[in-house]
Parts: sequence; structure tokens; C-alpha cells
Amino acid sequence: MNYHNITKEDMLNGDGIRVVLWVSGCEHHCKNCQNPITWDRNDGLLFDEAAENELFEALDKPFIAGVTFSGGDPLMPYNRDEIFRLIKKCSKLYPDKTIWLYTGYRWEEIRDIKGIELIDVIAEGEFIEELKDNNLHWVGSSNQRVINVKKTLQKDKIVLHE
Repeated sequence: MNYHNITKEDMLNGDGIRVVLWVSGCEHHCKNCQNPITWDRNDGLLFDEAAENELFEALDKPFIAGVTFSGGDPLMPYNRDEIFRLIKKCSKLYPDKTIWLYTGYRWEEIRDIKGIELIDVIAEGEFIEELKDNNLHWVGSSNQRVINVKKTLQKDKIVLHE
């Protein structure tokens, strides 16, 4: 898996101060995407042991609320194995920190992926320029949803993150 950046103190991509891993690779190609530089899965840097150490060292700080996986799309099939390995490691090492994930896939397409239950919040759906709404929190267009994964799975109906 390739990545573009690890942001160490981010306040724009989830609740609290977060570490964000920006992965490479997205095939949704949303018109006016905020991050088209991440579309090419072969672009960026190889997510190697040094990058993983950098990610977890940043997460180890007590003021960090959690990790956010974004990109690109962490749930592109070629990113999934590595992303879910990292999610499992995050949830084991830092059970009190939250895990957020941004994806262009809809909940209905990803809800049965093994390991999805370890994610706290998923911001889902493709960005649609015609539905752009600058008043929305965490997403850019009104078709997108910010889903509380654990409550959604527990109640078997979509529960939005508040």
C-alpha cells in the first residue's frame, strides 16, 4: 500500500485532535474531489515499517483522540488488507482512541466487510458536486453520511454520528 502523508495533529477529519493516514488509490474520481493527487494507487510513498512506526508514535501521545484513515480511499480492494491490519493494531494498542474512516463506498456496499465493526465512525459516499453543502460537518455533499458504526451494527439500522 502507498500513502501520501501522515498528518500528526489534525482537527478537520474527525472529533478531537487526530492522526490522519492519507492512503493512495481511489477509483471513484469524484468531480472536484478535494484530494485528486491521491487517486493513483502507485503514487506517494510505500507504507513500510518506518511509516508504520511514525503513525503509531504519533498516536501514542495522550492528547491524540484517535486515527483517521482517508486518502484516496482506504477501502479500495487493494488497500483493504493493510488498512484492516492497521485498524486491528490501533484498536488493540489504543482501545480508548477512536477510529474514523473516509470512503467513497456507501454503507450498504461495505457493511459486511470483516473488521468493519472495529471502526467507530465512517464518513461514506462519493462527493457529488451538485450536492455540495459547506454547512455540513465532516463531509462535503448532502448524499454523504457520517455513520456511528457500532450503534448502526447494534441496531441494524443506520445511526448517524452526532
